[in-house]
Amino acid sequence: MNQDFNFIELIMNASLPVKGVMLLLVLASVSSWWIIFAKWLSLKSASTKSKKFEETFWSGVDLNRLYDSLVKNKKKSTGMEQIFESGFREFLRSRKASQSDVKATESADRSMRIALNREIDGLERHLPFLATIGSISPYIGLLGTVIGIMISFHALANVTQATIALVAPGISEALIATAMGLFAAIPAVVFYNNFNSKVERLYNQYDIFKEEFSTILHRQVGG
Repeated sequence: MNQDFNFIELIMNASLPVKGVMLLLVLASVSSWWIIFAKWLSLKSASTKSKKFEETFWSGVDLNRLYDSLVKNKKKSTGMEQIFESGFREFLRSRKASQSDVKATESADRSMRIALNREIDGLERHLPFLATIGSISPYIGLLGTVIGIMISFHALANVTQATIALVAPGISEALIATAMGLFAAIPAVVFYNNFNSKVERLYNQYDIFKEEFSTILHRQVGG
């Protein structure tokens, strides 16, 4: 309990510039944790929906019925559902416009590729922010430490005899900035790498599905 009090006391007694650095790091840490929580839920939902849709798709369900159920659903399709819906919609539209079967499948391919890229863009949203927090937070913390140490040594100019007891408190306050920088950076880097890996895995799943569905459409038209 006493250690917690001392830690807080060191922060409160820090110089104004160092406090400013600490505040910036606290804001960065809070923002990154909010993104981490939101992105974790988003990727978990995307993975669950993809597995569920794949099971339905490969269960032998009629593609027209599957498409109609997605169109009638009030919730906007996402992930693999959106890729299928975009491709099949374009396929039906092209055939209705009396385009050749080859052009219809090519149009469906393009539509699915666009949908896939949009889905991945959505999954990658805010990940660059995590990467930025992970890369710059230690340097911001180090900046706070350097400023704090400079202020501590500058204060010794008016002291006739410098002792470790006079310097230690100021250095301790300054080093907290480095610790806070690492505290903000480490989770951001860990979760950025984790999320990046999950997005890559989902991209591969979406891309494989797109190719498989494209093959099915080619077979349907006898291509």
